[in-house]
Amino acid sequence: MIKKIKTVDIGHSNLRIDQAITTLETTVSQTSYEGDIRAIKIITGHGSGKLKNAVRKWCDEQEGRFKAVILGEDYNIFNKEASDMRCDANIKNDLDFGRNNSAIIYIWLW
Repeated sequence: MIKKIKTVDIGHSNLRIDQAITTLETTVSQTSYEGDIRAIKIITGHGSGKLKNAVRKWCDEQEGRFKAVILGEDYNIFNKEASDMRCDANIKNDLDFGRNNSAIIYIWLW
C-alpha cells in the first residue's frame, strides 16, 4: 500500500504569514482535487507562534471542509482521529507521532 500523505513546510520558507496561508490554501485545494492524498502534514515551525496561530485559525475557518484537523500535540495513540487518519493514509513511520509537537498540524481530507 502506498503512503498517502503530503508534507508542506511553510514554517521554514521565509514567507510572510499571508503568503504562507495562500500557499497552504493552494496546496490543500490542489491536493483535494487530485484525490490520491488522504492527509496533509503542515509544518509551521516553532518561531514566534504567529504562523502556527494563523494556520490554526485558518483551519478553524474551514469547518466541514476536512474530515479532521489534528494538532501536533494531539497526534498520539490516544486520539482516535489521529489513529484512524494514520490507518487511512497508510502512515506507519512518522517521527512526530506521540511527540507532542505543537509546530505541526495534520489535515485529514475527505
